[in-house]
Amino acid sequence: MKVIEWNKKYVSELVDLWNTELGNEYPMREELFLQNSFQDKNLLKEGSFIGLEEDRLIGFVISKRWQETLDVAMSTEVGWIQACVIHNDFQDQGVGTALLKRAEVALWESGVTKIHMGSDPWHYFPGVPTTCEKAHYWMSKNNYQKGVTEYDLLNDGKGVFTYPSHFENVEFKLLNLNHKQELVDFLHKNFPGRWEYEALHYFNRKGTGREFIVATKNDKIIGFCRINDSLSPFIAQNVYWSPLFEKALGGIGPLGVTAQERGNGYGDGLVQAAIYFLRDRGIQNIVIDWTGLVDFYKKFHFEPWKLYVSYSKEREE
Repeated sequence: MKVIEWNKKYVSELVDLWNTELGNEYPMREELFLQNSFQDKNLLKEGSFIGLEEDRLIGFVISKRWQETLDVAMSTEVGWIQACVIHNDFQDQGVGTALLKRAEVALWESGVTKIHMGSDPWHYFPGVPTTCEKAHYWMSKNNYQKGVTEYDLLNDGKGVFTYPSHFENVEFKLLNLNHKQELVDFLHKNFPGRWEYEALHYFNRKGTGREFIVATKNDKIIGFCRINDSLSPFIAQNVYWSPLFEKALGGIGPLGVTAQERGNGYGDGLVQAAIYFLRDRGIQNIVIDWTGLVDFYKKFHFEPWKLYVSYSKEREE
């Protein structure tokens, strides 16, 4: 196998390989692949490789490390393997392991002390899909430690949801762009890290506010919920796999309520409002991605759709 550095000129072949191996469940679009695997500033190019056999693309590995200068709580000591995909004709021949080891060396040399499988910024998966049975054995073989199970949930049109008007002094509304900084400050204080990071990128990409529901009490933000659809300024994680649906797909999440206001049902109100606003846009199929709160969302008719297992590996001293 000839190994070459990550190169955009192979994007069509990379997408074709992905769809050959994973496309029935996770159909890849070139636009999404470019967004997540080339345009992300956290891509570790020196740790991402393409495998060729007589000029035929047979596999690839993508690694990332936090490299942005945004003032958010993301660690430079954490690295990610975004994906490692090998053509079926070349599996069980050491191809994947060879590419993975190259990526690991680059990550360790960059200063990373822990590697996660998936869950990267602009990720595809929060872990390894449970349907990729061979990959779980491969993770163990390469000394990755098994973690928790994460879920993507789906409501395929079930239930009737009205606007949550039963909360006294609390209003659920789409964000007015004039209050953008108020939301950013709220996230920085209450939910620093990935959720804040995703909001900053949303506004940097000219987001208008239609993707954020805010819960306000006495005109002060006490909670938020993100919603996505095909008109969002970039392809968001809960609508990645929209080609699987004949009709429009919407997404809900993340969402959060400030600690001082929890226990009052405002989280329920945010979910209800999110479904209400998406249904008002004509969207029936709605996905909540990367969650372990299966029982919480069940009351809104969401059921497990896709399952993942997290894996990680710490650097040996």
